[in-house]
Amino acid sequence: IAPGAEFGPAKRWPLEHFAELIANLDHPVALLGSAKEAPLCEAIRDMALQGFKASPTQSILNLAGKTSLTEAIGIIANAKSMVSNDSGLMHVAAAFGIAQVAIFGSSDPRHTPPLNDKASVLWLKEMDGEFKGLDCSPCFQRECAKTGEENMRCLKAITPPQVTGALWGPALR
Repeated sequence: IAPGAEFGPAKRWPLEHFAELIANLDHPVALLGSAKEAPLCEAIRDMALQGFKASPTQSILNLAGKTSLTEAIGIIANAKSMVSNDSGLMHVAAAFGIAQVAIFGSSDPRHTPPLNDKASVLWLKEMDGEFKGLDCSPCFQRECAKTGEENMRCLKAITPPQVTGALWGPALR
């Protein structure tokens, strides 16, 4: 799982969503990212184990900032699947053709999709072939300009069960 996005928070699925997703998986998870993203990954790991009660036997490794780019690429190359935001590591997973779910918020998958037949793209603006009425998306901003319930709606409204469903569809191909 690559929960970071160097461009900014408007491209990052909520930490709580990643934690819930991880807690509901029944296999080992490696969190990948840069050294700047290590605290974010540690928070997700802690939430998965404590707040969402992931199985104490589940292996959740925070490797953010602990691997070189070459090592991270090797981990992705050997993974069965990948969940990420629209990021550089998303494109690495696509290059290896592994099952992946790419979550888009402020950016537009029509411009920078994962080029992979086993990729599922989740973008609230157009999900399930239906326009969801987000007139602010894509905004291409680093931070969401909306406030209240509208703040980060493009990412918050994509749920962990939707990601799980999208992940297992291509993973079984």
